[in-house]
Amino acid sequence: MMKQLVSIIVPCYNQAQYLDEALQSVLDQTYSNWECIIVNDGSTDDTASIVKDWLTKDKRFCYLEQENNGVSNARNSGIARSEGEFILPLDADDFLSENYLEECLRKIKNNNIKVVYGKGAFFGDQDGELPLLPASLENLLKQNCIHCSGLFRKKDWKLNNGYDANMIHGFEDWEFWINILKRGGRALLVDQCVLNYRIKFFSRSTDVNSNVRKYEEMIDYIFKKHINLYGFSSTYAVFREKLILEERLKNIPSNHSYIQIIVFFFKKIKLTFNRLKK
Repeated sequence: MMKQLVSIIVPCYNQAQYLDEALQSVLDQTYSNWECIIVNDGSTDDTASIVKDWLTKDKRFCYLEQENNGVSNARNSGIARSEGEFILPLDADDFLSENYLEECLRKIKNNNIKVVYGKGAFFGDQDGELPLLPASLENLLKQNCIHCSGLFRKKDWKLNNGYDANMIHGFEDWEFWINILKRGGRALLVDQCVLNYRIKFFSRSTDVNSNVRKYEEMIDYIFKKHINLYGFSSTYAVFREKLILEERLKNIPSNHSYIQIIVFFFKKIKLTFNRLKK
């Protein structure tokens, strides 16, 4: 029986100094039926010359160049070019454990499994394990539970119309996982393999998490795009306030009447609305 082809998509923008480590981890995979498409997203460093060495090293490596259009566009370009039944995104500054493809493929054979991903381990400017909640759709609506290197079927990428290129500041993978799981099926974490996730003092991820404007812009974009899933017509900030209040209400002593609880709830919601208007 012929092994299924996996297309590994590596977008790269001015990350040439990390690229060798990422591509070596692809070459070292115990599962051999892969292609790796490196997408140079308008880099101004020596990405092109580094990739050239890898193209001569193994014919399974492919290369695309484009003007700088962001990671969503770069991933979409690579996936559109790919020939694999399965897709695995890999950021150019991360690297995989050598059994990553093998373990993820073993778990995704069930058609009800839409996304399979390994554990995450920080390295670089921070170490430790990447904390991940169980990746249910309910949890994904609250926060991202899946790192960017989840294995999925190319047909689901087509069904989603790809990664959303409007998410220019980040969280595009989070929105992509919501899009996949809202159509049914589930995601699965595999403990036996690891994505090594580089933490840098400055990166696109640290920028969006520390920049309040960018963070709120991307969060609200996800919320409004999937408002029917949230079932709460307002803003993401108010939705989060609702979740916090629900947790607090669980701990209110039973001697409070339902009327008191409802009044308390709506007072807090009103305060949140007023704060957001300022």
